[in-house]
Amino acid sequence: MKNSLVNAKIFRCNTVRVATSRRFGGVIAVAFSTFIAFMGIGVVDPLLPLIGRQMGASPFQVEWLFTSYIAVMSLSMFISGYLSTRFGSKKTLITGLLVVVLFSTLSGLSPGISIFAVFRGGWGLGNALFTSTALSIIVGLSSGNVERSITIYEAALGLGIASGPLLGGFLGTFDWRYPFFGTATLMAIGFIVTMAFVSEPENREKRRTPVEIIEALRDGGVRTNSLIALGYNFGFFTILAYTPLTLAGLTTIELGITYFLWGILVAFSSVILVPRLIRKIDRFRLLEMNLLVFSILFIVMGAFPLLRLEIVVVSGLFCGISNASFTSLAMEVSPFSRSVSSAAYNFLRWAGAAIAPILAGLLGQTYGFSTPFYVVAPVILAATLTLFFYAPRLRYSIATNFQKAVPSNPGK
Repeated sequence: MKNSLVNAKIFRCNTVRVATSRRFGGVIAVAFSTFIAFMGIGVVDPLLPLIGRQMGASPFQVEWLFTSYIAVMSLSMFISGYLSTRFGSKKTLITGLLVVVLFSTLSGLSPGISIFAVFRGGWGLGNALFTSTALSIIVGLSSGNVERSITIYEAALGLGIASGPLLGGFLGTFDWRYPFFGTATLMAIGFIVTMAFVSEPENREKRRTPVEIIEALRDGGVRTNSLIALGYNFGFFTILAYTPLTLAGLTTIELGITYFLWGILVAFSSVILVPRLIRKIDRFRLLEMNLLVFSILFIVMGAFPLLRLEIVVVSGLFCGISNASFTSLAMEVSPFSRSVSSAAYNFLRWAGAAIAPILAGLLGQTYGFSTPFYVVAPVILAATLTLFFYAPRLRYSIATNFQKAVPSNPGK
């Protein structure tokens, strides 16, 4: 009898170990695919001047490579959440990976800037299907530990954004098309890894509809946080998508190294610096100060072009703090499910980000390369002031959601 009980306990322990190991493997697999997905965003950075020259495209036309990508990502948020709850997070995730493989390959085969922008839009669709479910899967496989999940997600995101320009800069020295073929290959590897190691989270969400995203944006906390993030992302994608065109005299590999260093600082501050800072500084005050300094950096970049290279690299610290802070707030201020919260947040913030590249390109070629920096600075400052005045509302939303999540205990 005793031997039977002992064997049963050993069996249960082994079962738990296997399940835990599979969940951990799934988290690592999704994190790897996230790393590759965000590598695809930054891979274009060092190639922008080269593509513009070889295709005879103006700055405004070149910036459509980012705007089409981000705009499609934003609009796709209305269907990605529905698809993930209708067909499952894993199926949505791997579909996104396959779409990216297809359109990154087609991007490398583009005969002209217009069709190139269309293919980049298709790439954005694949990335939307992937990113809208990646964080949700990581949270699910991490037994609901949101803080740890966001740290893993932000680490993969930051390292991906950092490595993308390095890959683009290196392969771009041979031909601007090679980085796109390289990204397609890596995403194919991500697809295989995901198929092998990722399983559908046990706590699968109930089916969602696109209407729920609109309902989520009616919530004061969700809407406020997303609009503030919109202002920040306006600046983030100006640095990522427009500034490479203004760093005259740099080779493709030098641009790649510049944005690699920037991305390393994004990853460092979001994963290592932020957790330490919020132990000493109220996170809303931290985000306010961070956005204020970020807006000042744009004024300096506009006024002192010779310092632009150094400021781009340093700005990675402030981008990382903002990325980690807004991602955490997006989950905490929302009373809705993970998929709906993520979709609503990404839709609104990327709507602003989509405008930034083409507006910066148009202003730059019409009024001078420094003009966009002076336009972005007040946008970020407005986001800072909005956060300052609406921080109490966001705190209230977080406290209310926490109270709902914690079951009452009448015995106490």
